[in-house]
Amino acid sequence: MQKAIFLDRDGTINEEVNYLKKISDIRIFPGAVKALQKFKYLGYLNIVITNQSGVARGFLSEEQLNYIHSELKNILTSSGECLIDDIFYSPYHAEGIIDKYKIQSPDRKPGTGMISKACSKHNIDLQESYFIGDSFTDMLCAQNAGLKKILVKTGYGAADLIKCADNNLSVEYTADDLLDAADFIEKSFQNV
Repeated sequence: MQKAIFLDRDGTINEEVNYLKKISDIRIFPGAVKALQKFKYLGYLNIVITNQSGVARGFLSEEQLNYIHSELKNILTSSGECLIDDIFYSPYHAEGIIDKYKIQSPDRKPGTGMISKACSKHNIDLQESYFIGDSFTDMLCAQNAGLKKILVKTGYGAADLIKCADNNLSVEYTADDLLDAADFIEKSFQNV
């Protein structure tokens, strides 16, 4: 079985821009590439798990979203190797305006549908894996899936740290950013 780092996208890898709709708005956080390289070096798959309700809300099409993800993978390439192994997204939202996507879906975080799909596709051992995200929803998704949880303070993380505490949702580590999370995992890895 393989181990994975499940990563939220917006606010974790790249800056939160309130519905990323065009590639010119992709701004990767400093240290994110180095963090992703470190995860790969440690033997993890890097798998993005992202809610993209902008599709349900009519802000962009799935084709546009796939183009953004293709460009994101191009940006997150080092020495000819793509640092993202896979991307799973949920285009659904019950309050959307596009009928096809206007549903409650187990794929939408904090549901674990996207994680289940990733596990089936890549034969992932959840007990050896982590979820890194910037929101209470990410941490709840991680808890629902039985993953170790790291909350990054980028994006919504600083505010959602309080929400996690208010809801008695404990995390293994609160990181300043993705690189700090990678350093924590590397140290944990070395202590095994």
